[in-house]
Amino acid sequence: MATADADDFLPEALQFRPSAPLVDIGANLTHESFERDLETVIQRAQAAQVTTMIVTGTDLAHAKQAVALAKQYPGLYATAGVHPHDASHWDKNLEHAMAALHAMPEVVAVGECGLDFNRNFSTPQEQERALEAQLALAVESGLPLFLHERDAGQRMREILHAWRDDISHAVHCFTADRDTLFGYLDLDLHIGLTGWICDERRGHHLRPLVSDIPLERLMVETDCPYLLPRNLPAKLKGRRHEPALLPWIVREIAQWHGISETELGAATTQTAQRFFRLPTES
Repeated sequence: MATADADDFLPEALQFRPSAPLVDIGANLTHESFERDLETVIQRAQAAQVTTMIVTGTDLAHAKQAVALAKQYPGLYATAGVHPHDASHWDKNLEHAMAALHAMPEVVAVGECGLDFNRNFSTPQEQERALEAQLALAVESGLPLFLHERDAGQRMREILHAWRDDISHAVHCFTADRDTLFGYLDLDLHIGLTGWICDERRGHHLRPLVSDIPLERLMVETDCPYLLPRNLPAKLKGRRHEPALLPWIVREIAQWHGISETELGAATTQTAQRFFRLPTES
């Protein structure tokens, strides 16, 4: 139950309550910026109808923290994987630890895993090795995949194509171009959209592409505390993004999809419930 105090952090203009419940499929609630006020962050999300949050696990420590949060708070679930930035740490011990997490009921996806050839904090070879190992874990567990890719679209599609008959479902947080989008849709991947689309400086290229994403393949995420939307009608204290602001992202996506935000919200929630095998509200 959300409390009145939970709204104090957000200006009244940002207290947006859609009519239908929403699912934030990518919330980095284990980030240190949430340590002080996580309880009220979750309350604000619930007040904004963001009733389900998938907490992203990007390495072993954060995946364990995500599971702990999912055990503590109703409506929270976890992913467990190794981000390409940390792929150099992949070894058999880490593989066994991830497999154990994937067997836990709180974990609903393998990831965040993938390829990031933009920064190459791990070498491309290390990234591909860790990705292939996690694809194998997804096959073994039957869990869907939560994917990350940046500046590696062609190589990612090649690897996924080789595994596509064995893995169940996969979602990619998308910020790239038209050809990459259609390449992922051709692989029957789901697409996650973030507040990137609300940024007129770097996300404008996404806007004409939104209507090409079928609603049954589309989900929404904040990627908080990152990617604070730039379409907010009031300033926020600090620059930290949080799940309570997801309705503003849904509004922007709905505008470019050419449908109402209510329809967009309901469709993305149904898609997320089906994809992550979440319980539905009666």
